[in-house]
Amino acid sequence: MFDPEAHSVREETASAAPSLHCAPWRTLETDVPVWDRLALDAGEPNPFFESWYLLPSLRRLPQTDAVMILRFEMGGQLAGLLPVLRSPRYYRWPVPHLASWLHDNCFCGAPLVRRGAEDLFWRAVLDWADRAAQRALFLHLRAIPLEGPLHAALSRVLAEQRRHCEVVLREDRALLASDHSPDAYLEASLSGKKRKELRRQASRLAEAGTLAVERREDGEDLATWCDAFLALEASGWKGKAGSALANHAATDSLFRDSLQGAAARGRLERLSLTLDGRPIAMLASFLTPPGAYSFKTAFDERYSRFSPGVLLQRENLQILERADIAWTDSCAAADHPMIDHIWRERRAMARLSIAIGGPIRRRLFRHFVRAETARSPAGGSL
Repeated sequence: MFDPEAHSVREETASAAPSLHCAPWRTLETDVPVWDRLALDAGEPNPFFESWYLLPSLRRLPQTDAVMILRFEMGGQLAGLLPVLRSPRYYRWPVPHLASWLHDNCFCGAPLVRRGAEDLFWRAVLDWADRAAQRALFLHLRAIPLEGPLHAALSRVLAEQRRHCEVVLREDRALLASDHSPDAYLEASLSGKKRKELRRQASRLAEAGTLAVERREDGEDLATWCDAFLALEASGWKGKAGSALANHAATDSLFRDSLQGAAARGRLERLSLTLDGRPIAMLASFLTPPGAYSFKTAFDERYSRFSPGVLLQRENLQILERADIAWTDSCAAADHPMIDHIWRERRAMARLSIAIGGPIRRRLFRHFVRAETARSPAGGSL
């Protein structure tokens, strides 16, 4: 069967050889339109590497001067993108390596790659890593989805090059992916007793005032919405622990900037549960068809006995009715005490360490990663 996308990739490859170069991240500031087109053409969506999230991250967060961008081009057009850096330490060990760049509020490390170009992209990345290794022992990729075209392509390229790769950490986090209606999904997920309790809690909450749900995808009153969200999150345990977004000017600004950028591109959904017009639970989600990402949620802990966060997630199940969204990533930690009991599917995410350079370096890497996985088995080699 004729595949027009594959044919297009072959034509571009013939007309101009694919190329990859490593450049300071600021070189992308003037290329936002082509970057946005790449995001729409990507075979696997990742909002955290789109222009409206990655650029505010690099501009606002500390210690980003060392971050570089692997820029992959085909036919003179941007076809792949991955932020990387050289690190002298591998977690607690003084082991130099090359790594993809993430931060604490970046929940997916999948590179943006044009659909159909995944194999060519990974070959170019690995060739670059071999040539640019210097003192680095290996290439480390974080938060890589283990299902989808990117990992499938990486596995093919690793196999054809007989290059060793180890899954050094695997986590399965909650995913929402079903053909069920919202009501049918909730019925299958929660016991009748739990559903009855949720209805009771909603009724009791409504007795305290007017209870309403607001769902928006525009950017109107977004600054006010962000103010309310940040205040709500900071009022709870995160604020006391110093981990709320509003606790730090950099993450406060990143939240505001990224939501504004997402809204301007039709990539944001805001969901609020309000009592007498005042939000008591809020959720910001990034819409990246065919998927979505539940970015940040917060609730008023003074109403904990009514489970406002769970009531909001009950409303969030309406995303199952969207024709353009097949799955939603919770962005939650594995074994999350709330969302894991509602969302039944799981998304496998992994940290991968990959051999680079010549034979001696690769032998040293094999010994190092064998010792690492012996201490904490995580799933084995690919």
